[in-house]
Amino acid sequence: MMTHHLLIQFVTWFVLCYFILLNGGYLVLNMLSLRMLHRKGQEEMLDDLPRAYSGLEPPVSILVPAYNEEATIAASVRSMLQLTYSEYEVLVVNDGSKDDTLAVLKREFGLLPFPEAYRRQIRTKDIRQVYRSTRFPNLRVIDKDNGGKADSLNAGINASRYPLVCGVDADSILQRDSLEKVTEPFLRDRTVVATGGTIRVANGCEVTGGFLTKVGLPKNVWALFQVVEYLRAFLFGRLGWSSVNGMLIISGAFGVFRKDTVIMAGGYRPDTIGEDMELIVRMHRLLREKRQPYKVEFVPDPVCWTEAPEDYKTLKNQRIRWQRGLAESLNANWGLMFSRNGGVPGWLAFPFMLLFEWLGPLVEVGGYIFMTWSFLTGEISWQAFTTFMFVAIGLGILLSASGLLLEEMSFHIYPRGKQLLALAAVVLLENLGYRQLNTMWRLIGLWRWVMQKESTWGTMKRKGDWQASTPKGP
Repeated sequence: MMTHHLLIQFVTWFVLCYFILLNGGYLVLNMLSLRMLHRKGQEEMLDDLPRAYSGLEPPVSILVPAYNEEATIAASVRSMLQLTYSEYEVLVVNDGSKDDTLAVLKREFGLLPFPEAYRRQIRTKDIRQVYRSTRFPNLRVIDKDNGGKADSLNAGINASRYPLVCGVDADSILQRDSLEKVTEPFLRDRTVVATGGTIRVANGCEVTGGFLTKVGLPKNVWALFQVVEYLRAFLFGRLGWSSVNGMLIISGAFGVFRKDTVIMAGGYRPDTIGEDMELIVRMHRLLREKRQPYKVEFVPDPVCWTEAPEDYKTLKNQRIRWQRGLAESLNANWGLMFSRNGGVPGWLAFPFMLLFEWLGPLVEVGGYIFMTWSFLTGEISWQAFTTFMFVAIGLGILLSASGLLLEEMSFHIYPRGKQLLALAAVVLLENLGYRQLNTMWRLIGLWRWVMQKESTWGTMKRKGDWQASTPKGP
């Protein structure tokens, strides 16, 4: 029978090894990202040469699900109408909004009812009306009964005319060349089925007429923490997994898919919170089962700017939903893990997500509580406790700092010295409370999934104060 002392030693070593493996895994992803960014930098030396495929890009249908987005919808749609892309359409799906979202669209873009055939390849809620803009021939609006974001995306897929579909959040602003860059992998490789771009925090920036005219940092502390968090998540998290074709998530705020592959997979699942991740994991599983060659790529330089939550309650609810969505996505696709033809997604990415993202909050919160209690009661030495704090917090600071370094080396989005100093300070501060708080929220999300408590997207508070006055057209 294990003695009390041996039990304390065992748990101590388990917690230390877990945190070492967690942060070590992210450091490996960091190294993979650094190699990819170096290779990308070499390729960009050829960017000034004429491109053989310029103007020959595959046409894209941009899908914009909108629910109560009156504060930001006009600027977002304008930014999409100004993209430098040869052929595309914008489909805004009004998901039974209770505010003036539809009225704003009618007023700003001159919408009129437009009778057209609607091919229902994926089942959705009923369509009320289809509108077409009298000012912009490539803009249509679908008004439908409320069914959630996934249902709205499926309705957009049904109504889309082009072979590629791009999902964009209604509170997002795309840079003018974003669509060109995010579709490049489809031109290089016919096996690419999905790509995703980088998401940045728009709070503190300035948008005029759909253009991002000034890059800034938010004054709100919650949004400021998320700037560094997004840098870390996208620049070495997703880029690292993409380099080995193991990326299991493309952000719903900005992703491009082959429409026929999405329809083959059954579209987005309306009964899950994390519909964006669940679709990607399901595509991996089904394509692996079919033994069909495919790639899912992350493209770091097409940027989509989105409004981040600025109050405690909204941010907390968002992270709880994200964690529950992660649990639902992995639970619905167990067949991928350790499958015979699972490859990197099934043998590395899925187990990593399971151990360090899905179950991570439970072990991390338990680890902090156990190590702190053991130190205060004299069960472990100060050397062991100091080692734990270095691994848990020190390596966390290193990871955040490396994300900021990758950003500065590669894209230099925040050029002012004061901005870099502010972000460097946030790198330190976010690991001294914010990340631990985030872990607590994720633990709540995990608990709600276990208990199968009802959870919805709820209401996201939009301030839209990063928008300057906008003209009537692009």
